[in-house]
Amino acid sequence: MKSTILVEENKENIKFQISDELIKNVEQLIDSKNDQATLDLLNEFHHADIAEILEELNFDQAIYVIKLLDSELTSDILMELDEDDREKILKNLSAKEIAEEIEELDTDDAADIVGELPEERQEVVIAQIEDEEHAQDIKELLTYDDHSAGGLMAKELVKVNENWTVTQCVREMREQAAEVTRVHSIYVVDDNNKLIGRLSLKDLLVANTRANIKEIYIPKVDYVNVHEDVEDVAKVMQKYDLEAIPVVDDNQTLLGRITIDDIVDVIKEEAEKDYQLAAGITQVVEADDSIFQLTRARLPWLFLGLLGGIGAAYIMGGFEEMLKEHAILFFFTPLIAAMAGNVGVQSSAIIVQGLANDDVKGSINNRLFKEMLLAALNGIILAVVLLLFIWAYKNDFFTALAISVSLVIVIIVAGLIGTFIPLFLDKRGIDPAIATGPFITTSNDIFGILIYFMIAKMILGI
Repeated sequence: MKSTILVEENKENIKFQISDELIKNVEQLIDSKNDQATLDLLNEFHHADIAEILEELNFDQAIYVIKLLDSELTSDILMELDEDDREKILKNLSAKEIAEEIEELDTDDAADIVGELPEERQEVVIAQIEDEEHAQDIKELLTYDDHSAGGLMAKELVKVNENWTVTQCVREMREQAAEVTRVHSIYVVDDNNKLIGRLSLKDLLVANTRANIKEIYIPKVDYVNVHEDVEDVAKVMQKYDLEAIPVVDDNQTLLGRITIDDIVDVIKEEAEKDYQLAAGITQVVEADDSIFQLTRARLPWLFLGLLGGIGAAYIMGGFEEMLKEHAILFFFTPLIAAMAGNVGVQSSAIIVQGLANDDVKGSINNRLFKEMLLAALNGIILAVVLLLFIWAYKNDFFTALAISVSLVIVIIVAGLIGTFIPLFLDKRGIDPAIATGPFITTSNDIFGILIYFMIAKMILGI
């Protein structure tokens, strides 16, 4: 009963919600080999919802559903599945079955699926694709780097020649649009397929049917080179609020287009990678990866933290005599280390975010000077509170002063390190996200403790 209600809700565009009862119902239909009832139930759902259902089924049941539904639907379902789940399913489909799925997909999605197959199987699958042009386009896309515009683009688009009349243009556009899922833009090319502009649908509709396209097209058009990095493509599309952008080669030849849905995936993947780097994970992993994979991703930064702790302990050992006379300094060591780490992470996080959004402008010196002033202001406010607390707690003004002054200097240094390192890494072509998290925390812990004890030693005259 509940599954029926969920279906009715889905018809009304209410957010899909999976339930144990729905999964149990689907499993019973599959186990009883009731194909028609299974089709009637699943066909009421969006392909993304069906993919979510499949991930809750066992492997044999998932394969059963994939082979039961038509290729037009299952091709979309495959694109929504987790990469590991999709890989398992593709291993159990014949080359012909995979080819049938691929023929229903746009070239960019088709190339993604083929690219996940072993090289020897890629050739077999492509050979099974009946549409030779589609197969050739997939082969072309596989030659581009995954992180380039070419690796992200689709070949499906609507383009018109500048020498066509309006009547001929409309006729040609109708034929091309049949192969395009969604028409975002109409691109104008010359006789050599060189991108020269774009066409406004409004201008096309109001133009004289005998007019040539060269008389009404718009010469100004944003585009990206086929070898451009996908992150740079994302910045261009974000800056100009584009739903799609054409891709050209070095000769300005129109090759394909990139749509906003692909860019959203790029932004999401980059955000996930940066988040894991900031948390001290050296490679992209998921919660259900093996213990060995998770350990290999986490251990390097944990090892760095271990070395940092040993270094901090060694520094404290050099001030053993001072700690004997002023044991209170030892109790505030965690506070100094924590403040250094926190300030460093805050500074680096802001810079990394600014670099990702291309918002960091001006010279490094100006940025460092601004951060120094900000850190000094925050440090002084916190130091005054700490000074009053320690003075009231221990009735020892000079010890309170030593710890408070140390806090100000440590915060300033931590802010400068947290600002400089991401900027430095970015200039060297290294992902600045690696500068946040354990790297900054560990380095600032060491510098913070060293500065803390050195300033305390000077003020206390030990």
